[in-house]
Amino acid sequence: MAAVEEGSHDVNSILSSPGRDFLIRNNGDKVEIQSLKGKKVGLYFSGSWCGPCRGFTPDLVEVYNECASKGDFEIIFISRDKDDEAFNAYFSKMPWLAIPFSDSETRDSLRNLFKVRGIPYFVIIDENGKVVTEKGTTIVREYGADAYPFTLEKINELKEEEEKARQNQSITSVLTSRTRDFVISNDGKKVPVSELEGKIVGLYFFVSAFDSCDDFQPQLVEFYEKLKTQGESFEVVAIPLDDDENSFKQAFGTMPWLSLPFKDKSCQKLARYFELSALPTLVIIGSDGKTLHPNVAETVEEHGVLAYPFSPEKFKELEEIEKAKMEAQTLESILVKGELDFVIGKDGTKILVSDLVGKHILIYFSAHWCPPCRAFLPKLIETYQNIKAKDDAFELIFVSSDSDQSAFDSYFAEMPWLALPFGDERSNSLNRIFKVSGIPTLVAIGPSGKTIVTDARDLVMAHGADAYPFTEERLKEIEKKNDEMAKCALGEGNEKQGKDDSKEEESHKEARACEGDVCRKA
Repeated sequence: MAAVEEGSHDVNSILSSPGRDFLIRNNGDKVEIQSLKGKKVGLYFSGSWCGPCRGFTPDLVEVYNECASKGDFEIIFISRDKDDEAFNAYFSKMPWLAIPFSDSETRDSLRNLFKVRGIPYFVIIDENGKVVTEKGTTIVREYGADAYPFTLEKINELKEEEEKARQNQSITSVLTSRTRDFVISNDGKKVPVSELEGKIVGLYFFVSAFDSCDDFQPQLVEFYEKLKTQGESFEVVAIPLDDDENSFKQAFGTMPWLSLPFKDKSCQKLARYFELSALPTLVIIGSDGKTLHPNVAETVEEHGVLAYPFSPEKFKELEEIEKAKMEAQTLESILVKGELDFVIGKDGTKILVSDLVGKHILIYFSAHWCPPCRAFLPKLIETYQNIKAKDDAFELIFVSSDSDQSAFDSYFAEMPWLALPFGDERSNSLNRIFKVSGIPTLVAIGPSGKTIVTDARDLVMAHGADAYPFTEERLKEIEKKNDEMAKCALGEGNEKQGKDDSKEEESHKEARACEGDVCRKA
């Protein structure tokens, strides 16, 4: 496989082999490699066993169908499948060409030539054999056929257009595309985007299979319907990121608002445009079409309609409300909800929250499926038992993130403390109150019911039971004690070093004398 120059290749040479000067289509037709002369070529390294590949291939098919009509673009499939049957089944979904599966030597040579370390991998070569980009997968995902001919200049042009669009943003520029100027309702009606002009609009990014989206949606429905009842000029538009159309339809059927169509090109484009980092996300577009807030999902969960209209002034008000809540926080205010005024012990016995008032409490957010949680558990058990031995006015409550009762039961059986019952609705509110973004998380609550620290896990890992009761004063005592121990160790080290230095000096003298003796003898 001869390289014409650095970063440039003879396409005919790298795609052919002795005795084969053709590529194949999925119907068995042979296409001469020479027919690629003067064309841009994409080399698609992929395999049917690879989940990300199966997810990416439909996007690439869409791009191919749009670009191939120009007559100067072709894609070649280089299979990473293990057998001919898997290759044929996967290739049957592709409208482009392929290296025959039987030619494993050429397939391996191409993989080595382009240093393919993972799939899907999409290399784009121009009509002169020069590599335009080895990041074709990212480009296709982000820009689709708009990126054609996939050059750096074109990508920069698209980025500049995005920046201009951001500066001149309107609800129309955000939600319309070249081929669509409407959104849809769940009964199939097309609603012109122009009808949303002048309204405050929430863009709801979701995946129907995500538990976090399932948990959030009922709260968003309640929020939406209350605002509608109040006559507010507010609308929500769902931005579905689902891969399965049936799942989308089922989820959308329960939503009282509008949506972009399933698999609309704008869905992924908007996810990139708004730098989506979490699900669910609710972006707020103001009545002037500008982005008012990048994500108010958590705010809606915590404050409901009090958060509307999401203005800077409103967020200042919410901050004051939050401060007041924290100052007024008691154990019962965070752990009692209606008739749910208890936690459970090892035998399922109900322990009233009122019986725990006045104690130091640790709230442990964890799950059996979480390896770091299981790794932390033995240390936490040891710490719990040591604290309990010296202070009975202390308790720990497990808040589970397990997905089923049996997993909860199995994990709770290993623990010597209390728990919220599995599936208890207070779990979600506690996660919101303490902004738990990952597990294991350990929150320390003082006898007054106020939060002491939300990162008690780190303190337990570093100091064990010595960190109790996790107050700032106690941490200062530990720090002072450690400083004193360090000074003592330093003093002993200096004294020892002094003795060692004396010994070393004597040794040097002996060595020098010895050396002198040797020299003298010499």
